Amino acid sequence: MTPNAADGRIDPMPISDYVAGIRERIGHDLLLLPGVTAVIREGEHFLLARHAHSGLWSLIGGGVEPGEDPAEAVVREVHEESGGQIRIVRIVGAYGGDSLMATYPNGDRVGYVTTAYECALVGAATPDRDEIRELGWFTREQISALPRHDWIDRVLDDALRSPHSRDARER
Repeated sequence: MTPNAADGRIDPMPISDYVAGIRERIGHDLLLLPGVTAVIREGEHFLLARHAHSGLWSLIGGGVEPGEDPAEAVVREVHEESGGQIRIVRIVGAYGGDSLMATYPNGDRVGYVTTAYECALVGAATPDRDEIRELGWFTREQISALPRHDWIDRVLDDALRSPHSRDARER
């Protein structure tokens, strides 16, 4: 899920067979889709991914497939996009609304509702070079200066605001 920060449109992304089947029936009408987002932290640093299709920085995440548990989906998405393994620490929150509503260049309208999980990275991660161009660790202040998907600001602020928020290695 990649709402374009500049114009509210969605950058081209691979479409699952499930969504393609729905699109055959409903055309470009609004489709509400579940997603997951990994908030990978080490202390005050967050792991962000620069997406190949847009050049924007964001959190790693993607869609939940039919029959898939959201926690399994976030583990799968991180592994697919970075080769990394994660340990889920907690749920940060659920997000949707205008900032996650968008239109693909082909006219498909989509609204995402994503569950954000705070995660600890277990082992190394490298960009898949297909969806992710590069990975980087940034403080919240550094992230504010990056070209990014604006909706992640809410997620990161909530991750920092939580009284349970601390370095996952301390657990």
